[in-house]
Amino acid sequence: MKLALFSEVPVPKPWTAGKEQQKFQETIEQAVFAEKMGFHSFWSVEHHFLEEMSHSSNPEILYGAIAALTTTLRIGYGVRLLPKPYNHPVRSAESVATLDNISNGRVEFGGGRSATRLELEGFGINPHETREMQEEAMRAMVGCWTNDEYEFQGKYWSMPRRTVVPRPVQAPHPPMWCASSSLDGHFEIGKMGLGLLSFAVAVPPESLHEKIATYRNGLAACDNPVGATVNSRIAVMSLTHCAETTEQAKEESAWSICKYLNHSFPLYGALVDYARQFQENLGTFSYTENIKKQSDANRGTPGFDFEQIWGAGGAFVGGPEHCLELALRYEASGADLLFCLANTWDIPHDKVMRSIELLGKHVIPVLNEREEKAAKQQTRAA
Repeated sequence: MKLALFSEVPVPKPWTAGKEQQKFQETIEQAVFAEKMGFHSFWSVEHHFLEEMSHSSNPEILYGAIAALTTTLRIGYGVRLLPKPYNHPVRSAESVATLDNISNGRVEFGGGRSATRLELEGFGINPHETREMQEEAMRAMVGCWTNDEYEFQGKYWSMPRRTVVPRPVQAPHPPMWCASSSLDGHFEIGKMGLGLLSFAVAVPPESLHEKIATYRNGLAACDNPVGATVNSRIAVMSLTHCAETTEQAKEESAWSICKYLNHSFPLYGALVDYARQFQENLGTFSYTENIKKQSDANRGTPGFDFEQIWGAGGAFVGGPEHCLELALRYEASGADLLFCLANTWDIPHDKVMRSIELLGKHVIPVLNEREEKAAKQQTRAA
């Protein structure tokens, strides 16, 4: 398993002059340092209207800045929103291909459909159409990347025969991933032959077993992959902070982690009422009902209990030795890539940089050694 740095670019209030600019500059500095410390990749999100929690509304600009300052770090869309009218599939294909050229072939592309009322209602999107839109968009993107000329006529988009430029550096195209939080979504992503971005938070690594097994069942049923090749890798996310000691790591991160959870859960839970404006059955967003129940139950209380989350292994937080133990639990769950959300809310920049350094010095080398040993064993067996 490899580690990836993941950022939503939080900008907590008060919004003093220059604070947004500072947070973007810190994010770039963290990504550049992550490359130096051996991280596999940097990923960010596309979110809209989610003030404080995420100001990453136009991440491809951020990716370009990071690409210009790095040489080996892979750069991931985690994710680009695909439903109409967030992004036209041709514009998505062009964005990814341009970044692939700038970065000399270091792009990982992740697609998603979003799951907050603020975003879906803000763009006038029917939530129940988003999964269909997502697949249509990704198939159109692959057509743009892999044909000298391409045309398509879909339910949501169409394009007469055109040559879409530029073409990506990676052949036949960058690796493709898709995000999901629901169990049925994990199966559908596998069935499409896409890499899995499993975005569950504050849950122990062992809770991922069912979702990962469901994804692999989907892969086994894949007979019409979206991409020109199948990507069978699995990425999971964890709220992350490493310090010299476990107690120090907990002290530095507990408030931010709980603030992030108490802020984000109501945003996702609010989708329930919006989705029911279109149909009573929540369909593919049925999992948000549990999120709403949790956020409603937390109302008027301190909310999430950090010690309970940490004790169960639901936060990748601790000293280097403890973080290594947790990393091995994620690896045992079947994850190929662990997204480290290193600043969930307002962990100071110098503390985030130290966390990246400690993970790079004490966790990544062990994971790399294990990977090399496993590769040698596979070679001997062959």
